Amino acid sequence: MTKKNFMVTPMFKFAITAMIALAFALVCTSSTAYAKKRVKYGTLEFSTTPANMPISIDGRPEGTTTTEVRVLQLEPGHHTVEITLPNGGRWVREFEIERARRLCLNLNFLRKTHTVTTSPCPYPVIVSSPPTVNDGDLITFAADVSYSGTAPLNYTWTVSPAEARVVSGVGTSTITVDSTGLGNQRVTAVLVVDDGSGEPACRQTAQAGTNVTKIIIVPECRMFDQFPSTAFDDTKARLDNLGIELQNNQDITAYIFVYAGRTSRVGQADALGRRAVDYLVNQRGLDAGRINVINGGYREEDYIEIWVCPPGAKAPQPSPTVQPGDAQPSGEGTRPRRPRRPRGE
Repeated sequence: MTKKNFMVTPMFKFAITAMIALAFALVCTSSTAYAKKRVKYGTLEFSTTPANMPISIDGRPEGTTTTEVRVLQLEPGHHTVEITLPNGGRWVREFEIERARRLCLNLNFLRKTHTVTTSPCPYPVIVSSPPTVNDGDLITFAADVSYSGTAPLNYTWTVSPAEARVVSGVGTSTITVDSTGLGNQRVTAVLVVDDGSGEPACRQTAQAGTNVTKIIIVPECRMFDQFPSTAFDDTKARLDNLGIELQNNQDITAYIFVYAGRTSRVGQADALGRRAVDYLVNQRGLDAGRINVINGGYREEDYIEIWVCPPGAKAPQPSPTVQPGDAQPSGEGTRPRRPRRPRGE
């Protein structure tokens, strides 16, 4: 952040005047990934130093500010934020709120004493931005320009790296930059302000930078199918669906948990697992290395769960519902006993 000082010559120095310096920054308070859920609103997070400044959104009072972060949910779209300063002045900015995104604002009110000259140039320019944001967050770069002249100012922004995309604010004192895809990089915005006079002292430059934190998304397995194992023809139809999924997505792996029923014969789960693998490999032509069959223990009846996992995902775990000590497996070659029904059924 660069700040220009006033230049004073003996001829034009006439007073010591209390001036106001304002700086605001987008400060995102969470270090975790901002999950893009299907939500209806966007979020405005703001704080000020000092606190107790009246704030209104689109002309509607929203109480007073605090030094701690306050959070407001807003409809997506264009909104005007107005804060009444301790000296009675007003700080007004317009922002675009986007659905499922945070716009974070921090406002500092400082009183400084400057020696004022009769010329409006040079004038101080302060550009501020948050120190860090998460990949995908919006970055607001805002300029506070203390220009006492009457000429309209021109604002020219240059943003790097080249992949950084300016979402809004071109030609104004505040721009919003999309940080999507810029993880582990620093986004820098350089502002050139001039009043069109051509005087070198009336052309000011300032800049600010924000580090973008890359969000690492850990892949997860998902349940593909689950069903009681009764007729093998029904099981084959379920396995056919799994075969199509594995053929269409060559990088995923299947986990098949096979559970024996409480009274199934000894070795039932292993037998069902071998039959499933044999069908998928020999009938469907799938790579056996992509199929993991696991004896999951016991449930009330023979049962099969199918999970599919992308690369890097943590393997799922079985979820038996009957403890081994409560199972009553029948002997080899005998038909499994039906679970005992409670009296009265």
